[in-house]
Amino acid sequence: MALGTTWRRSIAWVDRLPASVVIAVATVGPVGRKLPAPGTWGTLVGVGLVAAAQPYLTWATAALAEAGLLYLAVAFCDGAERQLRQRDPGCIILDEVAATPLCFMGAFDAAAQKDWPFWAVLLAGFLLFRIFDILKPLGIRRLQDCPGGLGVVVDDVAAALASCAVLNVLVRLG
Repeated sequence: MALGTTWRRSIAWVDRLPASVVIAVATVGPVGRKLPAPGTWGTLVGVGLVAAAQPYLTWATAALAEAGLLYLAVAFCDGAERQLRQRDPGCIILDEVAATPLCFMGAFDAAAQKDWPFWAVLLAGFLLFRIFDILKPLGIRRLQDCPGGLGVVVDDVAAALASCAVLNVLVRLG
């Protein structure tokens, strides 16, 4: 059985939800539909999520929460793409929200040792993610060719991981 078929079956539950709910979740309510530069706003929502949750999560609980968030993002982005009949429309920003926390893996602990302010780590992660998400270097753009919601989310995951690598180098050197 092809990976696409198996993956699609694991997220088919989203098809039982009303289209308006699927689209509202994938667009993060009005954020993806009403504001200019929706990907930037989605990243800001993700940074806000990190800022609110980071002080309270262990590494393990953060990893579990992130895995769940990415799974939900793939499911809802897949459903929204089909409902809107568009391939990765700009209004779908749950992918940015879900991928943004990956930018900060390991960075806060390293930053604390170097006396980096919390806000500076958040700002650097935000800027790096936007750069990698917009430019999509290092083959990241090709990841969008993956089917459905997986293609919507996986390029953002790759951009977040590239951002994470650069952010960790910057923090450790600074």
